[in-house]
Amino acid sequence: MIQMKVSDGGRVVIPSEIRQFMAIKEGDTVLWELRDGVATLTTRLAQLRQAQAMVRKHVPDGVSLVDELIADRRAENAKDEAE
Repeated sequence: MIQMKVSDGGRVVIPSEIRQFMAIKEGDTVLWELRDGVATLTTRLAQLRQAQAMVRKHVPDGVSLVDELIADRRAENAKDEAE
């Protein structure tokens, strides 16, 4: 656990160990989530990777959801043109 002090205006400096571990660079946007009284710090990249991992649990390897969507749209378009 790393201890930090809150300065004027509620400012806190993210310690270098945490910034390095999370690959946070100057100018990056970080995200705070407050849940059940616990504040969690994350990054957009970490959120993206988490979302990708959630999707991959339900999509077999080698399956492209983009390719499937495009194929579905083309099939719908062909059906509409035939009518």
